[in-house]
Amino acid sequence: MMKNKCLNVLLLIPCLLAAPAVLANTPGITPISAADYQEECGSCHFAYQPELLPSASWRKMMAGLHDHFGENAELGADAGARLTAYLVDHAADHTDNKRSRRIMRSLGTTVPLRITDVPYIKKEHRELPRRLVQDNDKVKSLSNCDACHTQAVKGIYSESGINIPGHGRWDD
Repeated sequence: MMKNKCLNVLLLIPCLLAAPAVLANTPGITPISAADYQEECGSCHFAYQPELLPSASWRKMMAGLHDHFGENAELGADAGARLTAYLVDHAADHTDNKRSRRIMRSLGTTVPLRITDVPYIKKEHRELPRRLVQDNDKVKSLSNCDACHTQAVKGIYSESGINIPGHGRWDD
């Protein structure tokens, strides 16, 4: 009996050691884990996962909330500091998943404020005709991620979960 337990433990060790590497190679993005971020930012637009931009972008964005894409989105000092810390701690350059690494590699030295300005994101959407996105009243912009990425809130942006309103499934 004891031999079987020891053997089972020994067989599990390679699986446990491989788990971080497997997780690091997953294409998914970590879902939002801060309720206050979801509430504050998600009340006006899709609450983008921090892993979609580098920490420098989040710092720059949070420092300019008085003119947040034409709107005043200022927060109190405590809330601003708390949300900035969350965004920076979970930014693309502080995580190790496949998609965030690709985002970081595509940036070089640029510090975009818009996720739609990230070269990797632009490349992934390059084949989409304007009529399906910008001219589509149910989508309007590439920044409206969850309009087409049906599992975006869960951090899943794979092609299998794309359903463009008025068009249907999308395949390259």
